[in-house]
Amino acid sequence: MLKLSKLVVKEGARRKVPRNDELKGAFGKVFSDHMLVAEWDGEWGAPRIEPFGDLKISPAASSLHYALQCFEGMKAYRGDDDVIRLFRPDLNAARLNESLDRLAMPRVENLVEAVGTLVSHDRRFVPSGDGFAAYLRPTVIATDPHLGVGPPNRCLFFALLSPVGPYFPAGFNPIVVYADTQYVRAWPGGCGGNKVGANYGPTILPQQLAARRHGASQVLYCPDGRITEVGSMNFFAVVGDDLITPPLDMGDILPGVTRRSILDLAPDLGLNPVERPFHLEDLHEAARTGRLREVFGAGTAAIVAPIKAIVTDQGGTISTTATSVEGLGPVAGALFSRLTDIHYGRDPSHAHWTVPIVQPTKN
Repeated sequence: MLKLSKLVVKEGARRKVPRNDELKGAFGKVFSDHMLVAEWDGEWGAPRIEPFGDLKISPAASSLHYALQCFEGMKAYRGDDDVIRLFRPDLNAARLNESLDRLAMPRVENLVEAVGTLVSHDRRFVPSGDGFAAYLRPTVIATDPHLGVGPPNRCLFFALLSPVGPYFPAGFNPIVVYADTQYVRAWPGGCGGNKVGANYGPTILPQQLAARRHGASQVLYCPDGRITEVGSMNFFAVVGDDLITPPLDMGDILPGVTRRSILDLAPDLGLNPVERPFHLEDLHEAARTGRLREVFGAGTAAIVAPIKAIVTDQGGTISTTATSVEGLGPVAGALFSRLTDIHYGRDPSHAHWTVPIVQPTKN
């Protein structure tokens, strides 16, 4: 547990807060004045809020060689009432600790409170307006300065705050994805259910190939034809009155916070949330019989991302959605509106999904 009662604050230079128009198309490129840092060498030391800057670690650090590192992606939203809220941070905290357990690394038991201190301190970097938020990236890396493979004896926790604009700054643009049956993002018994860096680097080449060969924006990973994830998002298909997403029981799909929230909200839209194996042939059949209403991806960065077509290995194309003028199908659009209202504090029925950030008496 981070010893927040011993928090040390070192102020940095106050940089200019970017305007909202400067954030569009700049996801994860702008950062606040400070970062939160703590070291572990058997127990967590006193955390520090210090000026944002480069880390100094040994080039032999095991995180650089053996991928002993994991992270979270979460957001803080400034509501219409000027209150800053974290969205379901308990789910992020639980997922980070599951990732740490998987890597034999020390847990961070009070992540929500820790991240809240950074958000509170650098709250002027949390933008207002629908589509704008502060993206938070808590991370833990192993820093042992030797090349042996084993559980770490030294770790570093750090959290960054990045003000961001809408993931699709020009509005939702339904994408084409390529159903890849050759490359695998994760596998049963692996780390696909954890948010570890090793899950992401190997997806870059398949995405480049999909763009070059098929004109696709993202890859839909389909080992043996079984649909898993689309890019770095969870996959959803609306078939009749069922909202279908692949299950988590094989350990190769990330338990997304947005995924969980969409499943929880589905009954309010008259849909049956269904977690079951779903194959390309099922998608083909649903489209052929006219039962496929729409398909979309979901995640913290984009919230929802509409998919208009899926290109298959055989060169065929599955048309997947009818979109409105805003680019979203009716189900994805309704879910996006509900989630947005919750994010910005406009839906009191789901206030328990958010954690308000208490402002300090002075900054």
